[in-house]
Amino acid sequence: MLIKRKSIEQAESSRRPASTPADDAASKPRRKPKFAPVTLSEQDGVRFLHFGTEWVQGAMRIRKPDWPELEYAQQMMAWMLFIEQPRAIAQLGLGAATLTKFCYRQFPQALVTAVELNPSVIAICSSMFKLPPDDEHLQVLEMDALDFVQDEANHEAFDVLQCDLYDATARGPVLDTPEFYQACNACLAENGVMTVNLFGDHPSYKKNIKAMRFAFEQVICLPEVHDGNVVALCFKNKPDLDPERLAARAAQIVAATKLPAKSWVKGLQAVIANKT
Repeated sequence: MLIKRKSIEQAESSRRPASTPADDAASKPRRKPKFAPVTLSEQDGVRFLHFGTEWVQGAMRIRKPDWPELEYAQQMMAWMLFIEQPRAIAQLGLGAATLTKFCYRQFPQALVTAVELNPSVIAICSSMFKLPPDDEHLQVLEMDALDFVQDEANHEAFDVLQCDLYDATARGPVLDTPEFYQACNACLAENGVMTVNLFGDHPSYKKNIKAMRFAFEQVICLPEVHDGNVVALCFKNKPDLDPERLAARAAQIVAATKLPAKSWVKGLQAVIANKT
């Protein structure tokens, strides 16, 4: 099994096609995206989501459906070091609903919103990946993530954003401009945090880091995990990086969730030490 976190949609993704002033004036509707078939596989008690090839789009251990199986998905929860009781969490890109389910179960007081463009992904998550139905604490929206973050109704509405968006040819996150990340920043409440899944060895990495640093007060990347993913933490305001506080908070997270939060702290400290 090749564990590569790459989207392989065949034809188009959520990137807007280039438009002309004439197009805008005529208000022509956007072309409906085309998607590769959503397919599944299972190995050693783990169900994998694919988009028509062997590349893994998400994973769920069947006996632990709410547990983040892949290491990068666990790291996407590193915002917990800085926010203990979020009121609202948004997931951009549903995948196998791993992070959406974990947040929904772990933070029952929070409103969890997932944004996914492909209706087939939403359907397969409900039928095969145990995504709960919408209720007063969970909403899954079929829409473009760019439209979502640009909607002024969502500005300052979320304590946490989790972003995992890839284009049709896996060239990096489909939304990667400074303007996109500025819109994400605008959606965060005071002291909000965004986590973003990147590929450390891909040309898109530097472009995204540059755009994030333009839009956010501070950006820190956790060390690359074994399958090449790098999770970036983007802070609306300068974070509290006191080592004792982080260590204490990590211990709380491990006790409450069994997530490897102590390794996140070690990774943060290593990155900070290399910059000094």
